[in-house]
Amino acid sequence: MKSNAIPPQQSKVEVGVYECNVQLKFRLIEEKCVLRNREDLLELLIEAFASGEDEYMEPLQAHVEAQEISELEASPQMRRQLMRLRNSSDLA
Repeated sequence: MKSNAIPPQQSKVEVGVYECNVQLKFRLIEEKCVLRNREDLLELLIEAFASGEDEYMEPLQAHVEAQEISELEASPQMRRQLMRLRNSSDLA
């Protein structure tokens, strides 16, 4: 007996290298000692912005740009990761 089922189509995932520019401007009420720790500052600020407006954070401006760039402009590590991703999607 023949099956009339259509075999599942494999969707090839296309990936590229992007250069992104994110500018955020907001006012934040926070303990002064927290903002002195430079290592965690970026993570703290992004988390505060992502949580959204509340009584402690007031967004003023958000501007985001993403532009695809040539793979040759990426670091060797990123190019290797790009090849791994493409190779793994070929096997799927």
